[in-house]
Amino acid sequence: MQTVVIVVHLMIIVVLIAMVLLQKSEGGGLGMGGGAGFMSSRGTANLLSRTTAILAAAFFATSLLLNWLASYNRAPTSILGTTPASQSRPAGGATPIAPPTSGGILDSLKKSDQQQGAPAAPAAPAAPEAPRSQ
Repeated sequence: MQTVVIVVHLMIIVVLIAMVLLQKSEGGGLGMGGGAGFMSSRGTANLLSRTTAILAAAFFATSLLLNWLASYNRAPTSILGTTPASQSRPAGGATPIAPPTSGGILDSLKKSDQQQGAPAAPAAPAAPEAPRSQ
């Protein structure tokens, strides 16, 4: 049922777009709409306006029908009466890594450098030695 309504809805959309594009531009927005076209009489403009209004009402009705069909099979749920889902442990018995208790990531990096025996940075730059004359 929903598929049939969707197909009808799409057909209404295509015809509605065509009807809007066929109408004469009354504002002259882009310099178009003037001159004598194949639909220049007042009767065809009136017919196109009525057809557009009918198609717009049909588009609105099929939109409401599609919304009702989509929510028809939805079961009501309550967020108050639900129990939380149990959390499962990861496979393999892996334990999560605890964050450092003191300091941040920089302190933990400094400790890891000290444990690896990284050479310490020099305290102050050394002055170059002066050449000795003979």
